[in-house]
Amino acid sequence: MSDGALAGRTAIVTGAGDGIGKGVARRFAAEGAKVLVAELNAETGARVARELEEEFGAQALFLPTDVTDKSQVQAMVATAVEAWGSVDVLVNNAWGSLGVPSRVETKTDENLQRGFAMGYYGPLWAMQAAFPHMKERGWGRVVNMCSLNGVNAHVGTLEYNSAKEALRALTRTAAREWAPTGVVVNAVCPGAKSAAFERVASTNPEIAAAADSANPMGRLGDPETDIAPVVVFLASDGARYLTGNTLFVDGGSHINGVAWTPNLDGEQ
Repeated sequence: MSDGALAGRTAIVTGAGDGIGKGVARRFAAEGAKVLVAELNAETGARVARELEEEFGAQALFLPTDVTDKSQVQAMVATAVEAWGSVDVLVNNAWGSLGVPSRVETKTDENLQRGFAMGYYGPLWAMQAAFPHMKERGWGRVVNMCSLNGVNAHVGTLEYNSAKEALRALTRTAAREWAPTGVVVNAVCPGAKSAAFERVASTNPEIAAAADSANPMGRLGDPETDIAPVVVFLASDGARYLTGNTLFVDGGSHINGVAWTPNLDGEQ
């Protein structure tokens, strides 16, 4: 595509094989971007890249990527630069499940280290690799997908909460340091029906109903039609004077917090 808000831009979206990442990749393609689908799951990642080409006529590449591996993250950025000459937009979205929720006192070092590798170090490595290319062109957009879990301190997910809040601190720090270069860095805390949520909801419809009813707008967002358009804006020329911010794209859930208290260790 030659038109659209992201026409001519090159973008990397991590965790783009499903859920929010997929929704963002699809919206980017619809807006004219060339998209590198960086995804751990080869089947879903390759499928999304094909969809971007077939449905939107976009230039798309799939690269198997484990964001907990620094060398793979660096190769991801190098692949985009080799293919298209630059990296204009980086969306750090990838996350993988670390098991069932559990109390702070039961978290293992391994669990926390893997959480930070996925949720903090992976995005940091990607930003470090992409920044020189963005700085050289005097234009760049970084969007880090964070979470209300950390903001509201949801119970049972210490590794996720902590990594996402660390990522928000990284977002603000990079925004401050990179402001003179034309590179802007922002965070999004989405409230959406992610792929993981959909899997749970398919067998536990009461959970989906409760989540919808707890949202001020009466529903959780759709990754492609509710969350992705905001990410498109943050990736566009229109966001050139917006940096270091967290946008709560959640139907208003952040206003009074989200009541989410799972049963931990059989407690009543």
